[in-house]
Amino acid sequence: MALHIPFDNTYAQLGSGFYSRQRPAPVAAPQLIAFNQTLADLLQVQAGDLVEMAEVFAGNQVPEGADPLAQAYAGHQFGTFNPQLGDGRAILLGEVLGTDGRRYDLQLKGAGRTPYSRQGDGRAWLGPVLREYVVSEAMFALGVPTTRALAAVSTGETVWREGGMPGAVLTRVAASHLRVGTFQFFAARGKTAALRQLTEYAISRHYPQAEAPMGLLRAVRDAQVRLIAAWMSVGFIHGVMNTDNSSISGETIDYGPCAFMDHYRADQVFSSIDRMGRYAYSNQPSIAVWNLAQLATALIQQLDDPQQAVEEATEIVHAMPALIETEWLRLFRRKIGLETAQDADMDLISGLLELMEQGQADFTNSFRALADGRAVDYFRDSKAFEPWHARWMQRCEQEQDPQAIMRASNPVYIPRNHRIEEMIASAVAGDFTLFERLRTVLQQPFTEQQGAEDLQRPPEAHEVVTATFCGT
Repeated sequence: MALHIPFDNTYAQLGSGFYSRQRPAPVAAPQLIAFNQTLADLLQVQAGDLVEMAEVFAGNQVPEGADPLAQAYAGHQFGTFNPQLGDGRAILLGEVLGTDGRRYDLQLKGAGRTPYSRQGDGRAWLGPVLREYVVSEAMFALGVPTTRALAAVSTGETVWREGGMPGAVLTRVAASHLRVGTFQFFAARGKTAALRQLTEYAISRHYPQAEAPMGLLRAVRDAQVRLIAAWMSVGFIHGVMNTDNSSISGETIDYGPCAFMDHYRADQVFSSIDRMGRYAYSNQPSIAVWNLAQLATALIQQLDDPQQAVEEATEIVHAMPALIETEWLRLFRRKIGLETAQDADMDLISGLLELMEQGQADFTNSFRALADGRAVDYFRDSKAFEPWHARWMQRCEQEQDPQAIMRASNPVYIPRNHRIEEMIASAVAGDFTLFERLRTVLQQPFTEQQGAEDLQRPPEAHEVVTATFCGT
């Protein structure tokens, strides 16, 4: 059976100013590492034999109907604007319509140099490819909006970073790869016609109910509100919330130096390049607001009455912090078993987080253990926990089934950093056993699975990961 991808491309029709046509650069000896059959079924992608799939998902063969291109965009990187970024190591093969009626991009990440590569080699090494595969699929299973992974391929070539690393290519699936930075690219150049064209395209593709640029801004805001609150609820730290990594569709995109917290710390940073803590865990809501303001600034440039648009955009952006807090509170209420709302709930939740930080309690396990009456085991000072626990138990008496709510809201398993690093080290040595095991267990993160107790365990002192790194 031959591999078949039912391409139905629209972004390529926007014109050459939006991208550069670019074929993937062939690799020496591609081998298929993983193929996501469940996702393939959604995308109506028909699998072929292993050799053909390795060739296509490595970029050696361009499948029929594909229209490969590298997208242009700009972006604020750690607060500094760069007017010329773009896909420096990714090729958009094209788009497909899923069985759910939605449109999806298929992109090869690590597919070689493009006109936007600058000094980069356009390649990816095995570690970041496997990290993104596992973490993005885990995020999907956790219910967090995210790009996904269709395939991973080793290239048989060496990629040079700190030293020589085995090369790989990831096939990433996204609702689109439109970013805040895509709009900034045209706004920075004063190309209002292209900006209008991009705005109309984004509305048509993602938010057909939105009216005009400010309707798009409001829709993107609401999607980002849901995304950021979801990140916070599972202890996820993106690591590089630059505007070129801020998706218009409201999906998590670009799993570079990302990480999940082990013990709770509000100012936790993992990214090795985030030396000032700009993208710390607790800063993510305010950075999302800042990014939305940059989108507003770009969108306004296409309007005939900019002053009126500034007033409307300001109102939309200024409403975002309260919306994030409301959604955050809804999700964290559920994490402690509450479906109904009371005014004192914020204090109750904040009190627990303060105790977790003081006691260096594991974020994921502590919340999960609440349902089983074992949360006290994760606190160094059990006496400090007791008054909060008594107050919480009294509050839970007003709920119908708090244990069920907590078990549905608090995962047993997350992609823990030390396990990800262990998986990468094993894979580099040629052993993909842990990769496959993580893929399997993390498909059902809310269900306790026999024999997977080690994947729930926080790291020992010698296993703690203090920094994560960008694949470039």
